[in-house]
Amino acid sequence: MGNGVLSGAVVAVAGAGGPAGRAALIRLAEAGATVVGADNDPGRLAEAVDAARYANGGATVTGETVDLLDLDSTRAWAEHIEKEYGRVDGLVHLVGGWRGSANFGETDLADWDLLEKLLIRTVQHTSLAFHDALQRSGNGRYLLISAAGASKPTAGNAAYSAAKAAAEAWTLAMADGLRKEGGEEGPRAAAAILIVKALVHDAMRAERPNAKFAGFTDVKDLAEAIVGVWSEPAAEVNGNRLWLTEKP
Repeated sequence: MGNGVLSGAVVAVAGAGGPAGRAALIRLAEAGATVVGADNDPGRLAEAVDAARYANGGATVTGETVDLLDLDSTRAWAEHIEKEYGRVDGLVHLVGGWRGSANFGETDLADWDLLEKLLIRTVQHTSLAFHDALQRSGNGRYLLISAAGASKPTAGNAAYSAAKAAAEAWTLAMADGLRKEGGEEGPRAAAAILIVKALVHDAMRAERPNAKFAGFTDVKDLAEAIVGVWSEPAAEVNGNRLWLTEKP
């Protein structure tokens, strides 16, 4: 699995039905991985899986509708993947969602209730469900996709930024556990955070041809960065924030 080549690896993608998920499925399959996506929208997931299969003839790309807000269902998904393919080498967390307000005073705490589920609870469940399998992999990766706003919150993004910051803290706690469990030999798996300002894809550019999307990361570039994380030793990746945009 060196040099970014994932031949023989098995990688799960949570939130696989969105534009970033679709790009990740395509790039991971291109790198040789067996890819298993999950999303709460069956139609959107099926389209993403079909796109990845079409782009990579012969690649093994599958999709499952999984309730990531239910820990037992998430654990069952992780166990099924390992039983089916014999290993799990990665979990890429791409479950997203955004809510904001015009200013801090107008923040609606209903936004927090939603974002806590999408951005924190799914991280908790996937990290706990896949932890042991990633350790058994020998070169496992848990990758959280986060936003620069977690490090520098703005007034209208209180709920979103706080949720992203909590998800980052949870992932870094997982990384500390992996470090300690690895002992003197170093971690056998890594948990890391890829940070973007925001994401952009071809459909967005088509809708707004004059927009510059300054500082945005293209979903294809994000997918490339995801694949590249396996090319570095676990000890060098574990616990790191990998910036794909300018630090605030």
